[in-house]
Amino acid sequence: MGPFSNVGVIFALGAAVLHVVVFYLESFAWTSDGALKAFNMTKEEAENTQEMAFNQGFYNLFLAIEVFVGVFLMVTRNPAGKALVIFAVCSMAFAAILLYVTSPDKRSAAIKQAIFPLMALCNLIL
Repeated sequence: MGPFSNVGVIFALGAAVLHVVVFYLESFAWTSDGALKAFNMTKEEAENTQEMAFNQGFYNLFLAIEVFVGVFLMVTRNPAGKALVIFAVCSMAFAAILLYVTSPDKRSAAIKQAIFPLMALCNLIL
């Protein structure tokens, strides 16, 4: 791996770790004070969306797993690894862009969600 790939892998891993944290918050701690604050919700809103959040959390986990598997494959010099990481971070970035476009009140979260995947993507395709 070249220097840009190494930096890209670090950003991709950062994105994956963030998605694991979000998985935990959405799937297991959705009605906790920390999740309420992180997602700017009331207890009632969280209770009404708990099933949806549980499912959505697993989507985040699966994206993180794609990155972890892809990085493992890259380290073992399997050419499929880079493609898998790029696919995963593209999915993460497009989800953040969709959030930014469709939910103006969540633009700050969308920007935070997009930074690591976009930086990973820029460095991996150089």
